Amino acid sequence: MKIKGVLFDFSGTLFRIEPVRSWLRAVLAERGVTVDGADFERYARGLEDAGALPGGPPPRQVPTRLAALWATRDESAELHRAAYTGLARQVALPDPGLYDALYERHRSPAAWQPYPDAAEVLGALRERGTRVGVVSNIGWDLRPVFRAHGLDTLVDAYVLSYEHGVQKPDTRLFHRACTLLGQDPTHVVMVGDDPQADGGAAALGCDVRFVRHLPVEERPDGLRTLGLLPSVA
Repeated sequence: MKIKGVLFDFSGTLFRIEPVRSWLRAVLAERGVTVDGADFERYARGLEDAGALPGGPPPRQVPTRLAALWATRDESAELHRAAYTGLARQVALPDPGLYDALYERHRSPAAWQPYPDAAEVLGALRERGTRVGVVSNIGWDLRPVFRAHGLDTLVDAYVLSYEHGVQKPDTRLFHRACTLLGQDPTHVVMVGDDPQADGGAAALGCDVRFVRHLPVEERPDGLRTLGLLPSVA
């Protein structure tokens, strides 16, 4: 197979969200809310168990009242916000404004860190003339994250679920991305961390390759070892 285009998932593939404790600590500081150590740990554990941080640990259990919302959360900005703030509200935080503030924090470039080999692999693909797209199940515009980290010039197209009203593994998202890259799916590789969601690209004829969803310090070369380019294989 001659690779003419590569599609990448966002969270857990090219970027990683900050840990729950860093997320909570940053928002408490921003809002000037002081809590003691024991309360901080209780809040952090509760938010982690609830799965309230998008891109972070999944919910241990989704409440029945949020089940339908959770299943469709990436289909619009409103659903995404409602789902995650709803999960967060299972934890009794000391300031009612924290729920929306936490959601806003996760959308900021400061909350995300690219994997160590992301720039290298994207840059090598660009040098080779291989078209690059990002296909993400998400409820907000991630382009500013790429700009802030200097990776935006290495991406040719973005296909974000909330902008199209459908979410992976729906093949329409992958088809749209291949069309924007001007490539037949049989010449495109989809790279992701979720076999169910990202694996949907295989139905179009894309080759699908996976990385492990790990903290950045534990996955220094997950993208580099996928064989997308001989020079970075």
